[in-house]
Amino acid sequence: MTPERLSKIQEAVSKRQQGILVLEDIHDPHNAQAVIRSCDCFGVQKVFVIFDKEKTFDPVGFNKLCSSSANKWLDYEIFSSTNDCYQRLKELGYFIYATALESNSRSIYQIDFCAHKQVAIVLGNEHTGLSKFAIENADQVLMIPLHGMVQSLNLSVTAAICLFEMTRQRQKNFADFKLSKEEQNHLLDSFSDR
Repeated sequence: MTPERLSKIQEAVSKRQQGILVLEDIHDPHNAQAVIRSCDCFGVQKVFVIFDKEKTFDPVGFNKLCSSSANKWLDYEIFSSTNDCYQRLKELGYFIYATALESNSRSIYQIDFCAHKQVAIVLGNEHTGLSKFAIENADQVLMIPLHGMVQSLNLSVTAAICLFEMTRQRQKNFADFKLSKEEQNHLLDSFSDR
């Protein structure tokens, strides 16, 4: 490995932050790959993918062109139900934000992403959104206020806005949200083999 590549890997690892992005029943793998690209860009290492009703696909091997090869730099867990995924998130100590337009949804501008070190943001199917279970069993439901005639954003745009806002809020105290030294060392070893 060249010193330049090692330096780039070390810098990327040092900027990884606590957080998991969850994709529930995404229909189009290309949309998932666009989300994965945003995860890498904002330093979110883990993506949980739920295939309950939709056809499964491999987030790593599907199409590296769509994610600009970001797919190989992230870690994934695949679940066959939202219940199993949520149980895993709770076991790991994550606070779960579901993205949906509900009567109890809070504006993303009112969400304090610094209140919890470990945050999971859950995004749903491009056509039907999140399942009722995903919404009702989240710790908080959030929405992005829109000012036009359309009531929803593209999946990857929603992901990017949520990840941007979380990252923006954490900037003042970013060191508090970085991966632990142990996690960084493990990731350095892993990245060296990818």
